[in-house]
Amino acid sequence: MNTRFVTIAVIAGATALAGCKKEPPESLPPEPAPTTSTPAPTTPTGPVLGTQEHFENAVNGQNVIYFDTDRYNIDSADQAALQTQAQYLAQYANIMITVEGHADERGTREYNLALGERRANAAKNYLVSIGVPANRVRTVSYGKERPVALGSNEQAWAQNRRAVSVVVN
Repeated sequence: MNTRFVTIAVIAGATALAGCKKEPPESLPPEPAPTTSTPAPTTPTGPVLGTQEHFENAVNGQNVIYFDTDRYNIDSADQAALQTQAQYLAQYANIMITVEGHADERGTREYNLALGERRANAAKNYLVSIGVPANRVRTVSYGKERPVALGSNEQAWAQNRRAVSVVVN
């Protein structure tokens, strides 16, 4: 009795499936129209506005100024670099920077932190004197804690006596 039921079910299923057979459509959809090869719109490449990379490119790498030993005065080379930074800041009024003051390894930690602060403030004061709003420039001193050049020689020390302008995100 079980096989009879299965046989009837198989025959009924095959008949039902045969009745559902699809007929081919009377007409096919049209061929897709040939596309003309227009180049996709290009997006500008390069650094994104408001990034450190954009800032450094725009100021031609003049985001760093250097100082003589135990000095924090702004010389003519520093003035030119800071004027370039001020022009960038005038063009992009929503960007803020932090000026980081640094010193070489000689001297005590406290002395170098104070010297780094004087260097950062000297750069900020110059920027403010040529029209950059004071509230767009912050300062911080790292003293001798973040050297870019390792070594105990004049070449390394000269690279570490600096003020670096960094975009604040």
